[in-house]
Amino acid sequence: MAITTLTSSILALLPFTSTPILPTILPTILLPTILLLTLAFLAWNTSSYLSLSHIPGPFLCHLTNLPRTRWVLSNTAHATHIRLHETYGPLVRFGPNMVSVSDPREIATLYSFTKTFRKSDFYRVLVFYSRGKPAPTIFGTQDEGLHRLLRRPIVGVYGMSNLLTFEPLVDRTIEYLVGRLEEEFVDENNEFGQDEAGKESKMQEGRACDLGQWLQMFAFDVMGELTFLRRLGFLESGADVEGIMGALWAYFWKAAPLTQIPWVDRLWAKNPVLQRFQRVRMNPIVGFGLARIAERRAVVAAAKAKAKAGDDGGVVDAKEENEGTKSRDFLSRFIEAMEKDGSLPPWALSAWTTSNIAAGSDTTAILLRTIFHRLLSHPSDLSRLLVELTTLPKTDKPASFKDTRTLPFLDAVIKEAGRLHPPFGLPLERVVPDEGATICGFRLKAGTVVGMSAWVVHRDKETFGEDAGEWRPERWLQDGVKGEGREEWEARRKKMEAALLTFGAGHRVCIGKNISYLEVYKVVPELLRRFEISFAETGCPGWKVENRWFVNQTGLVVKLKKREALPSNDGSVKGIASI
Repeated sequence: MAITTLTSSILALLPFTSTPILPTILPTILLPTILLLTLAFLAWNTSSYLSLSHIPGPFLCHLTNLPRTRWVLSNTAHATHIRLHETYGPLVRFGPNMVSVSDPREIATLYSFTKTFRKSDFYRVLVFYSRGKPAPTIFGTQDEGLHRLLRRPIVGVYGMSNLLTFEPLVDRTIEYLVGRLEEEFVDENNEFGQDEAGKESKMQEGRACDLGQWLQMFAFDVMGELTFLRRLGFLESGADVEGIMGALWAYFWKAAPLTQIPWVDRLWAKNPVLQRFQRVRMNPIVGFGLARIAERRAVVAAAKAKAKAGDDGGVVDAKEENEGTKSRDFLSRFIEAMEKDGSLPPWALSAWTTSNIAAGSDTTAILLRTIFHRLLSHPSDLSRLLVELTTLPKTDKPASFKDTRTLPFLDAVIKEAGRLHPPFGLPLERVVPDEGATICGFRLKAGTVVGMSAWVVHRDKETFGEDAGEWRPERWLQDGVKGEGREEWEARRKKMEAALLTFGAGHRVCIGKNISYLEVYKVVPELLRRFEISFAETGCPGWKVENRWFVNQTGLVVKLKKREALPSNDGSVKGIASI
């Protein structure tokens, strides 16, 4: 019964189930295909079973990948992975040819800057397909040469020194977010007003706000500002523009289980023969990026034509100039890179913009939701952070990254959020190179798939302490361990930082992590300075976590009240105007 249910769940993920032509031909090809695959599976599995028989793990995991597929389908794979490593140790066999590693000391082995453990077929499943063709990205491509080709022309754009030139754009979106939250959820006067019938009635203090949803929309609009020099309309509408948020989650909802059995994805979902029988469609995420590129090109062309024609004395409208020919957003720099490097494939522009859209919002939103949920769940930590915010320079603008980056407890809160709830919930899979490798004292043959899950590694007690499974931002501070000297703390902090996989590690680390940190270090202080935030219901009962590669959260429903003052160390308060 369990196998039947699991098989049905996997089939539901595949595109042919909604294609009207294919069911008529499946009976003639399905049974022979299954027979051949079964024979090949048995032959290959026997070899894999013997070569990794010395690695501990659940018995069924030695024979098939179905258990780890079922873990993903349950939406709680990260919890299962933690439990298995607690049971079996630093190396656990998750599949016939897949070994999970939990020892932070092996990060330098698997995710080295020099010796390459290439990405496994796990990532082929995550590659977007559009109109029947792959649309590789810097993150998803397995080809190291292609990765270098795509990364080299633009890596400097993602450096923090360059991103700081974008800080005014982030500020602009933060200010707009604050304004929209006040407009939608805060009753400015909290006095008597008129209801819809025109009768005088007591106004509510503010309706409940799905803060998690608004943080996701904020992250999307920031990426719009940085990539296209304009917000994408999420905050303005308070809704999912073009259904892109839903499309992203739906994509990973289907793709994540197939990453555990990538041959199924290759056989059915991305089989070029079967795709002939399917309707050719544009991937909505790729299409969203292409639409923004087309809009930019139209603006640039119009601005150039207007200047050439001599309209308005040959002067290009300032708005057109800013949004078109002289803009310095990501897209303009991507276009420059394309013009300078003739070796780049024509689809590189789409790959870069798609990466910004797809990865740049979810990772940031997950981190932000974790921070606010944990702070509201731990009032003493929230109070400590509020006091620390009073040390920021007085300004009516969002505090600068330079200033917020120096706040030790804010830094600790952000690090602890990324440690306890990292965005990616499955092992970052790699393939052992031709010469083989020794990991945690075990010899693994070439071709073995290995991987480390941030959720598991970040709970290593030797590195993070006996309470590694608990929220405690103080662990990142010198007072995190009683009687600890400066040198001891520095050594402990460096050890913890070296064990973080929040955004991956090595030469394939997430290229956009600095964007995420720029947003987080700025928007968290500003929202706390502007609003008193509390759970709409005690304990936030609607909070739900689902792992489909991204470990997404829903149900962060809060009440917002405009903050008039912040607490200070002496118990007094500081008005907003003074900070």
